[in-house]
Amino acid sequence: MPPLSRARIVSAAIDLIEREGADAISMRRIAAGLGVGVMSLYNHVPNKAALLDAVAETVLSQLAFTDDPGAHWTERVRIQARAFRQIAHHYPRSTMVVVSRHLQSTAGLLPVERALATLREAGFDAQDAVHILRTFIAFIVGSLLREVGVTPTFAPTLRAEAPGVEVDPLLFPEVGAMAGFFASYDHEETFEYGLDLLVKAIAVRLEERRGARG
Repeated sequence: MPPLSRARIVSAAIDLIEREGADAISMRRIAAGLGVGVMSLYNHVPNKAALLDAVAETVLSQLAFTDDPGAHWTERVRIQARAFRQIAHHYPRSTMVVVSRHLQSTAGLLPVERALATLREAGFDAQDAVHILRTFIAFIVGSLLREVGVTPTFAPTLRAEAPGVEVDPLLFPEVGAMAGFFASYDHEETFEYGLDLLVKAIAVRLEERRGARG
C-alpha cells in the first residue's frame, strides 16, 4: 500500500462523495476507508473544511480547456461551458462541492479567470461578465442535477415508463398536446439547446451595451 499522502486522502474523499454525497464526509470515515488512524490525516489535511476545499480544487484542476484564442468569443464560451459540463459529468456530486466552496487557489481561480477574460475581451463590462458567469454556472449545474435525477424533467408523469397515466385535455390542453415531446428526453440535445439560447442572449446583450455607449 502506498504511503499516506494528501493526494490519497483527497482521492478517497472524492470516491466517498461520489458514492454517498458530501454529507457522508468525515475525517473518521476517510481514515477508516484508508485503513489508517484518524489523527494521521491531520498531518496532511488540517480539517474537514480544508479537505472539501481540496476536493473542489482537485476536480477543477482536471478541467481541460481546448480554448482557441482565434475563435469568435461565442464559440470560446461554448467550449468553456462544455468543458465544465464534461468534468461535472465525471464528478457529479463533487461538482456540487465545487460550486459551494469559496476557492482562492490557482486551481480554483484559473477556470474563473479564463471565463471572465473571454467575456471581457468580447466587450462586456466587469459587472456583466460576473453576472454572465454566474448565469452559465447556474444553467450547467441545473442541467447536471436534472441529468442525475435530482430535479424533475417538468412532467415526470408523462414519461414512457409511466404507462396508463393520461392528461385531461380539457384541463391541460397544451400539456396534453405536447405529451409526446415530454415522453422522451435527450440530455445532450437539451443542454445544447439551452447553451445556444444563453450564448445568443448574451450576444444581444453585448450589442445593446455597445449601442448605449455609442
